[in-house]
Amino acid sequence: MTLPALETELQAERAHLTASRAALRRMRERAEHLFATGEQVSGDPFSAESLGRTLANRVAELADNPNTPLFFGRLDFGTGEGTGEGTGEHAGQRYYVGRRHVTDDAGEPMVLDWRAPISRAFYRASAADPQGVAVRRRFGWAARAGEAAGELTSFEDEHLDRGEELGTASRILTAEIERPRVGPMRDIVATIQPEQDELVRAELDESICVQGAPGTGKTAVGLHRAAYLLYLHRDRLKRAGVLILGPNRSFLNYIAAVLPALGELDVKQMTVDDLVARVPVRGTDTPAAATVKQDARMAAVLADALHGRIRRPSEPMMVPDGSYRWRISTDALRRIVDEVRLEAPPYGIGRERVRARVVALLMRQAEYTSGESPSEAWQRRMGKSKQVNEFLDAVWPAITPEQLVFDVLCDPDPDGKVLTGPERDAVRWVKPAKTAKSARWSAADAVLIDEAAGLIDRVSSFGHIVIDEAQDLSPMQCRAIARRSVHGSITLLGDLAQGTAPWAARDWRDTLAHLGKPDARVVPLRTGFRVPEVVVDLANRLLPALEVEVPEAVSLRRDGALRIREVSDLDAATVAAVRAALEFDGSVGVIAADAAVPRLAVALATSGLAAGGPDDDERVTVMPATLAKGLEYDHVIVVEPADIVAAEPRGLHRLYVVLTRAVSRLDVIHRAPLPPAIVDAV
Repeated sequence: MTLPALETELQAERAHLTASRAALRRMRERAEHLFATGEQVSGDPFSAESLGRTLANRVAELADNPNTPLFFGRLDFGTGEGTGEGTGEHAGQRYYVGRRHVTDDAGEPMVLDWRAPISRAFYRASAADPQGVAVRRRFGWAARAGEAAGELTSFEDEHLDRGEELGTASRILTAEIERPRVGPMRDIVATIQPEQDELVRAELDESICVQGAPGTGKTAVGLHRAAYLLYLHRDRLKRAGVLILGPNRSFLNYIAAVLPALGELDVKQMTVDDLVARVPVRGTDTPAAATVKQDARMAAVLADALHGRIRRPSEPMMVPDGSYRWRISTDALRRIVDEVRLEAPPYGIGRERVRARVVALLMRQAEYTSGESPSEAWQRRMGKSKQVNEFLDAVWPAITPEQLVFDVLCDPDPDGKVLTGPERDAVRWVKPAKTAKSARWSAADAVLIDEAAGLIDRVSSFGHIVIDEAQDLSPMQCRAIARRSVHGSITLLGDLAQGTAPWAARDWRDTLAHLGKPDARVVPLRTGFRVPEVVVDLANRLLPALEVEVPEAVSLRRDGALRIREVSDLDAATVAAVRAALEFDGSVGVIAADAAVPRLAVALATSGLAAGGPDDDERVTVMPATLAKGLEYDHVIVVEPADIVAAEPRGLHRLYVVLTRAVSRLDVIHRAPLPPAIVDAV
């Protein structure tokens, strides 16, 4: 096109943007009107509340963010013969692809949701397989001085019907991927790659494990899959729920805005600690104790301790009922207990089954005597009678999850059937509290209590769970998640090379088995879009020492910068590096061993540089290495790698995590000798 023609075309696209925003505004106004009048059309208070909640969500979903492009692509389908989506009803049609569905007053689409079936062609069509698409257009957006971000400034066409395909050479695609990061994580709907799109659009009943190298977008894939499944199975997942599990609060804060930006507001996001939070965590464990408590064998220890409380009856039961005395023989009571035990229900449900069957035997005697079936009130009275309760307490005693774990930790695995002597000593409380209520529970104890709760009663299951940074899940944490996904599927995201916990996974099949999804598909993502090649190459040098079988990452980014410097004054060098980093756009992360963070924060503050912690809204963040997982910054300054490595048994894995947080520039500042792999890189 000539320049005047390009400008005319750009003006036409801006006009469509203006019209689309106006249409979205009218859609929201109609939703607001329905919300305001909803209680007048509801038949009862419950219906009014349900309708009000639905309409309120609809109003929120239709909010327009002027800083976010309403659409990012366009599909022009060919008019001739073809294959796939381009034939039939789509031939000759034009569709704009965006973050939400926008229609005009007649209901005709002005913007298609990126999750709609036809939008798949935007991500999957190629010169080799155009899927009926003649032209794929990408839009460029930018902020101008004094104006809101999100202004349409350019476009770029790929004539797939002519064999033209830009791929990663796309200027607009590259600019979006490399755009500086400030604030929380953004969605990637404009840059989803074909291999990512395949995972995002996987069926609801399929569980998937994504082994993703740093910067491959595995977190974004998981979040966008959640959004896609909610779009496709909204009613089903609204009932069952979708859960996002992250490694820590900083990570959850970082990703919190992604799903709302895609119009999905009703998704729970929490850590595994939140998931099992039945008791306050006020205690700590030794590394040895935590390792044993997180071992899957502790499930067997708890199960043995629980079911060891069940006793076979040794005498008959006599239950007074007015002028009658009903008698149940020892043999009949034993049959009840034995049958329920063979059925293997959760312990608490088993106790109630025994109660119900005892009452059923009492009913038969009453029916035989009176010729009439006893009332429900009579059945409840018999079930709560002193004699029935005493029988239950003798053969199937009630117990809380907290009491079960308390008893086990006072005397773990007394017969030594599961744990070794040193393992029993490691978890045994030397000075136990007087009662379970006064115990100082640790984080690992909370997981054991959740296991005990699952043994005693059933746990509600989610329709889908996305688990990020899953390489650090312990077997017992996996079991806690498995109890909540019995009837649902999971998306497991992680990188074995980034495992830093003592129980970190070395093979995804082991983790999937503990999660109850042994047949889940394991898919590697190794092409990085966020971490520059120079940083990926440095991190890859650590892989041989990490003792995990993962493919080396490759990066499409050639724009990064790496500096490794030996200095005499770490604090002064850090301050200088931060000042230099602030000359560029984007966020700055200073990452160091946890013990060094307070000192570095003081050094920056003394020098007049504003810096915050992981959850603060500052451009410069001083980050403990143990909280860096899953986060990213445009410019990362790693201070004293040797201290990071020395701080924990899997410190080299931690360093691998830290080095790969940079998405543009990386500074490594050290005074002590560097780990050998980094020395080789220097």
